[in-house]
Amino acid sequence: MEISENIKKHIEELGEKVSLVAISKTKPESDLMEAYQAGQRVFGENKIQEMAEKWENLPKDIQWHMVGHVQRNKVKYMAPFVTLIHAVDSLKLLKEINKEAEKNERIISCLLQIKIAEEESKFGLEAEEAKEILASDEFIELKNIQITGLMGMATNSDDEAKVRGEFDYLRSVYVDFKKKQPQFEVLSMGMSGDYKIAVSCGSNMVRIGSAIFGERNYN
Repeated sequence: MEISENIKKHIEELGEKVSLVAISKTKPESDLMEAYQAGQRVFGENKIQEMAEKWENLPKDIQWHMVGHVQRNKVKYMAPFVTLIHAVDSLKLLKEINKEAEKNERIISCLLQIKIAEEESKFGLEAEEAKEILASDEFIELKNIQITGLMGMATNSDDEAKVRGEFDYLRSVYVDFKKKQPQFEVLSMGMSGDYKIAVSCGSNMVRIGSAIFGERNYN
């Protein structure tokens, strides 16, 4: 019952203003069902084919979020059902998502990933690159996607001031973008180790995995 207790604790702690995405990558379907039975309906995966398998087998009122780096040739596998794609970092990827969404007669919501961490391993757009994409004619022609906000991952560091500075920066970018993108409603930042800082900096969607399901064997 540990998973269900963790879910209830986080839902209560975050309140109504912050959405909880339970990061269930690598976890068995039985773990997801325990979280589901505790009231969780939003799950995040980082491998498209694993997410598609779980979608086939689990209740259909689950909202599936793709939180990992997306390979364009695999978008077709999640296009029929994915609710939100978090880590969009190029116009080419947006075009592919739009193409597959159109085939499925859907409009797929996406977040632009802004690079806020210093680590080379982190993906993401510079804020100016994201602005250029949103203002481009090529993007405006894409009718089967909707950009609903921004996401970012802070440096993996024990330096709270550094992490807070990166989250504050992304919040300022979000506020700036929202002036021209009134449909923006999601600022997704914060994971198991830093979500409390993220929420204090204005995050309204957190991605929590190990603090709910326990440690994974691999990242």
